[in-house]
Amino acid sequence: MTAFTRALRRKPARRIAAAGLVTAGALFLAACGGDDMSGMDHGSDNSSASATATVQAGEAGKSGDFNDADVSFAQMMIPHHEQALEMAKLADGRASDTEVKDLATKIEKAQDPEITAMKGWLESWKQPTAAESMPGMDHGGHGSGDGMMSEADMDELKAMKGTAFDKAFAEMMIEHHHGAITMAKDEQKNGKNADAKKMAGDIVTGQSAEVKQLQSILDRL
Repeated sequence: MTAFTRALRRKPARRIAAAGLVTAGALFLAACGGDDMSGMDHGSDNSSASATATVQAGEAGKSGDFNDADVSFAQMMIPHHEQALEMAKLADGRASDTEVKDLATKIEKAQDPEITAMKGWLESWKQPTAAESMPGMDHGGHGSGDGMMSEADMDELKAMKGTAFDKAFAEMMIEHHHGAITMAKDEQKNGKNADAKKMAGDIVTGQSAEVKQLQSILDRL
């Protein structure tokens, strides 16, 4: 008996097994669609969906065309996001304002998966994750133009607690976000990769809204 004949004889059994799996899957989904669905935390769902979408965009971006602007955008935004995460994590144990704490958590959830996606792009494009020279990223602290905080700025923030921390955090994050928004707008204008440009658009929209929220916090404190 040839291998081809044996394969033909096995096909009906495989079809039956596959049908069984589909039926079992359908029953499982139906069971999961009961009472538990009504009690789900939709805020968490939205965050998870956003993170999943970002990772999917990262996977898609790997295969798309890219240019120097896309590479520069990813290389510059990775350390920029990493510092934002560092600032956000400082809120734990230091911030006293509930809105500041919530916003810090939101920043972590949004930017961490974006870092993963951008690193994936650069790896697939066979580009280093950090450029040797990044114009504009002088890390000169307040007023440097790129929004990055200096080591002295970060040390100052680490030493604060309560309302003093809340105010400094809001002020620094506003400046930090403005730097990210400027870089993202440059990517929108000069980039080629569709997914990198989409992420840039998401950064402009999301961080512009956060700047308004941070300013309202400052006005309130």
